[in-house]
Amino acid sequence: MQNDKVNETIEYVSRELMKRRPKNGDIWTGLLSSSAISTSVALFAFYMFDKKSHQAIIEKAGEWLKGTMLSDGTWGDTIESPSNMTATLLSYAALNAIGQAPEETKDYLKQRFNGIRDQHIITGVLKYYGKDLTFSAPILIMCALSGLITSWKNIPQLPFEVSVFPQKLFRFFKLPVVSYAIPALIAVGILRYKKGGRNKLREIFIPASLKVLQKLQPSNGGFLEAAPLTGFVTMCMCGAGYSNHVSVKNAVSFLSDTVREDGSWPIDTNLASWVTSLSVKALDGNLEDGEHISNLIKSNAFNFQHPFTGAREGGWGWTNLPGSVPDADDTAGALVALHKLDKGVVSSEVIKGIEWLLHLQNSNGGIPTFCKGWGKLPFDRSSPDITAHTLFALQLWRDKLSDELRKKCNDRMLRMLKWMQIEQADNGCWYPLWFGDQDAEDERAPVYGTAISVEYLADIEHPIAKNMLAKGVAYLISTQNEDGGWGGAIGLPSKLTFTARVLSALSGIGNIEHTILNKAFDYIFIKIKQNELLKPEPIGLYFSRLWYSEEMYNITFVLTALSQYKKKITNGN
Repeated sequence: MQNDKVNETIEYVSRELMKRRPKNGDIWTGLLSSSAISTSVALFAFYMFDKKSHQAIIEKAGEWLKGTMLSDGTWGDTIESPSNMTATLLSYAALNAIGQAPEETKDYLKQRFNGIRDQHIITGVLKYYGKDLTFSAPILIMCALSGLITSWKNIPQLPFEVSVFPQKLFRFFKLPVVSYAIPALIAVGILRYKKGGRNKLREIFIPASLKVLQKLQPSNGGFLEAAPLTGFVTMCMCGAGYSNHVSVKNAVSFLSDTVREDGSWPIDTNLASWVTSLSVKALDGNLEDGEHISNLIKSNAFNFQHPFTGAREGGWGWTNLPGSVPDADDTAGALVALHKLDKGVVSSEVIKGIEWLLHLQNSNGGIPTFCKGWGKLPFDRSSPDITAHTLFALQLWRDKLSDELRKKCNDRMLRMLKWMQIEQADNGCWYPLWFGDQDAEDERAPVYGTAISVEYLADIEHPIAKNMLAKGVAYLISTQNEDGGWGGAIGLPSKLTFTARVLSALSGIGNIEHTILNKAFDYIFIKIKQNELLKPEPIGLYFSRLWYSEEMYNITFVLTALSQYKKKITNGN
């Protein structure tokens, strides 16, 4: 009976996955949630560029914002998210610029910041984001351009001039923005300088900095394929008097091309490469055109040094679109997918991908997202979930490598294990970097980070791995809810995505009580029967504390979990 339920559910979810594959045989693209932050920033970018020529797109975006506003005048990052200071402030700023600012939002902001004068807003935003100015500086700039802040005096000055120096020196500058935000550093920095910068020496760096900005811009105009970053750059350039600059025109074209029919924008164009790797893993590589998919994945590897971060060739980004940047998580995901599709046969792309990951390793032994050793800001540091994913990818391939590269892998993997041992909390959990739980007071999701780590460490035969694994498994078991599911942390409401990740992890571990796994399956089974497989669950933590949901996460996480669970109950161990 249980086997029948499992098989029936696997067949259903598999169909849902294959329905989302483009009919032309291309890779999956997925569907990201629309974003109040993206929409408000894009709206205001058009307003700053040419509000008359783009009146229709501005009005439609404004209608979407007003239509998705919560009853108390606030917004979340997605329409499924609770109120968020950033989404609310930016949406209010955009609507204020076009003369449609809701009074109830103004009341919320007064309460949130203990007032709505300049210093109230500036202090509140800077306190929320701390030392990382990646997002706080652009937010304050937009508030000033839209009239919410009347004086530029206390808005931070970003050091745009450092952009003209070689990227290899950036780690020594202690930049106040993360590695992927150099376009914002340039555009925000120049505008802030134009609005009353005190150091006149900076003036001589503007032409060279603008050339760097143009060099960093992808062919389609979208920085990181992200409407917020592209929109911030656009409004700042316009505010600084560069509306006719080629980078602005290209950015506006990107925003025009990526707006949705309802007038909104997603947080990023798509996560095509990432969700394709997840799909291949969920299907265990069983695709009729597996060789074709393998070739498409290989073709998306970067075969040049990336101008954005200076990363060497060989890595993969999250999408096959021009604005992508190579990163460790997507590179590991691609290597795992290729191992399944190519049945472990090594290719030049695999070798380069492995070497790319090894080169990225930080001095502390962990693996960062984009760049080696750029700084200590949140999204530039070593991350347990990404390090565990890298370990898993290297473990799959290392026995097929040359003696020299295999030895290098072994040495680096040991350093990764030792770093993960240090990072594991006393209760056995790890905190992930790019995923969180919006229901958590601190927005963190140790259940997700631990599930990822447990799943990826399970096959590593090393005493350190075994010791960490036992602690991680104990933590996951202790955090299961009464309904059989898991939230992002103990005591938080269960979610399909978190439950699926934990079921995947625990199904690969021996000596797990089947009642624990059965309860988790029952939770997933019931949710699917209630037609909640595709119910949006924002768990993605993108850019600087922004949320998004991706329907492919629900599908691929659940299918992977069901397949692992089926193996477990079939083998009976």
